[in-house]
Amino acid sequence: MPSWMPRSTGTLLARQMIAFTRTAIPAAVMTVVLLAACSRPDQFAPACPELKLLNDGADLARFNERGQDVTDLLVSARISAVPASCEAGSRGKVNATMRVVMVASRGPALPERSAQVPYFVTVMDGQRVLQQKDYVMPVSFPPNVDQVTVASDDIMMEFPVTPEKSAAAYTIFVSFRLTPQQLQYNRRNAPP
Repeated sequence: MPSWMPRSTGTLLARQMIAFTRTAIPAAVMTVVLLAACSRPDQFAPACPELKLLNDGADLARFNERGQDVTDLLVSARISAVPASCEAGSRGKVNATMRVVMVASRGPALPERSAQVPYFVTVMDGQRVLQQKDYVMPVSFPPNVDQVTVASDDIMMEFPVTPEKSAAAYTIFVSFRLTPQQLQYNRRNAPP
């Protein structure tokens, strides 16, 4: 208590602060609880579609025409993450935003310092393909750097929903666009 304040005033002030705290804090908590109860349910993030990587398509190894030795490797890549988020869209819609993140390595046979890595995104409703879209990830390797992490631009999708069917009923598959030889290579070299 400051030296200029009479002792009785300090005690009175302390009692008023305790009384205020006892009434104001519960009132503030109750206000927050009431405001939360009055908020609209669509303010919370809606369910998102399930995201899956195709097991055989999460890796890419592109070789030159000589063979599949390590000295023939042009570029290799691995899809490392697919961060996504969802929000309520216009009535009866859920908007999803995702990115594809991959780690790419420059092989000894790549003469340039850049490559184009093809991948695709497929949206399914149960066993039915709703949409499949191809993308290309441009990859640049700075001097003296042979491995980089790159991310796509935002990929925007819209899903129709009803009270009976949420966006979680859909599945999004992400995979590299592989040739038959690249797919065989992945299956042959898959970890046990």
